Amino acid sequence: MQSGITASAELLTAFQEVVNSRSLRGLIITIEKEALIPSHTLPSNGTFEEDLHQLDSLLKDNEAAYVILRRRDSDMAPFISIAYVPDTANVRQKMLFASTRNTLLRELGTEKFGESLFATKKEELTPAGFKKHDVHEAKPAPLTEEEQTMQRVREAEYEASTGTSSRKSHVSSGIKFPVSQEAIEALSNLTSAGFITLVQLAINSEKETIELANASSSAIGDFTNVIPDDAPRYSFFRFNHTWEGAQESPIVFIYTCPTSSKIREKMLYASCRSSVVAAAEHDAALNIDKKIEAASATEIGEAQLLEEFHPKVEEKAAFSRPKRPGRR
Repeated sequence: MQSGITASAELLTAFQEVVNSRSLRGLIITIEKEALIPSHTLPSNGTFEEDLHQLDSLLKDNEAAYVILRRRDSDMAPFISIAYVPDTANVRQKMLFASTRNTLLRELGTEKFGESLFATKKEELTPAGFKKHDVHEAKPAPLTEEEQTMQRVREAEYEASTGTSSRKSHVSSGIKFPVSQEAIEALSNLTSAGFITLVQLAINSEKETIELANASSSAIGDFTNVIPDDAPRYSFFRFNHTWEGAQESPIVFIYTCPTSSKIREKMLYASCRSSVVAAAEHDAALNIDKKIEAASATEIGEAQLLEEFHPKVEEKAAFSRPKRPGRR
């Protein structure tokens, strides 16, 4: 269950400063007025262990907080995310911070985080506490074949998003498959209120190109019939709908990758995803409003898209003071 709370612009700016500056160790984040906001920025005065002492005075014994710290010097996933939820925090705080944790990581970029930790005491966030954490993490359970596949897919996604590669292979981020002119023309047609509403692209692994798989006037209810459930696809959809009396037509990028897909397919599609989006934006002049990922088209419905574009705002009932009892 998600809380509906999202990252504020202030938080996104503050986190980007931490990402770009090695003179900053991290952030402490809290929730105020239904938004994630930065409460403190931690400077980098020494090593990771030496900088941990700052947390003792900034974290409170009875208030929850998120802590983001740069722990590794490597460019790949250098940060650790910490959900600090003391046992003495009130129940509402515990529920709110638990249900917002995934949203925080998703909006800051999950690929930037190599570790995560849940702490209930400040003692766990000391050098001694992290030493115990590292001993525990040093004994991972063997990965299943599916977990190994997903790990390799995540590595390919990271390489594609950063433009760097730690290894040379057929899925290296250095490979950028060209998008066919036919596909670009079909994507360009989405910008106008014309016949085409759904454009699907697929990888031709033999030619090493991105090609047009299908262009149609499909509505969202047709997805299960037109988007295949046995092969990955890059789909661009013009979501025509009316909201509060106004006609809206945002463009949605939908990446579907069935669990039954072959490992090489998953890695190729994951590594080419960013370059396909870039080609659509630059070569076809598309303004992509939302990006969605799913294993199957069956997971995507009109209700989900409406919630993406028009999230419901929870109205809080005003507190009514009980009436004073009358005199007898």
